[in-house]
Amino acid sequence: MSVLKEFRDFAVKGNVIDLAVGVIIGGAFGKIVDSLVNDIVMPVISTLLGGHIDFTNLFLVLGKIPEGIPRNFDALKKAGIPIFAYGNFITISINFILLAFVIFQMVKIVNRVRAMDEPPAPAEPENTTLLREIRDRLGK
Repeated sequence: MSVLKEFRDFAVKGNVIDLAVGVIIGGAFGKIVDSLVNDIVMPVISTLLGGHIDFTNLFLVLGKIPEGIPRNFDALKKAGIPIFAYGNFITISINFILLAFVIFQMVKIVNRVRAMDEPPAPAEPENTTLLREIRDRLGK
């Protein structure tokens, strides 16, 4: 019975619940960034590079393609043909850079808000100020 009680106490702790909420929000946030990359950023980049380039379909076939299999990423992957999928890596790398940048900006904003909420440092006692002035004058 004590194991169940310990587990309940562990599961109900604030840190575990906060972690669970963070993971859920992180998953949803990851989907938002995926959409940002795939639906907004990548079309702009491919247009700037001179045409409609879909980075996920940039690959090199490392094996022989049997007859009747179309030369597209999904069909080759489904057929089990080895593929060097550098385009997918480019997309995921851009996704990571954008996600890291957005999180950096969020942390920066949160730190700025926290600094505004902190109470000002307490003023020094008058006797400490007087002692410093005396020390400085004696030093001269």
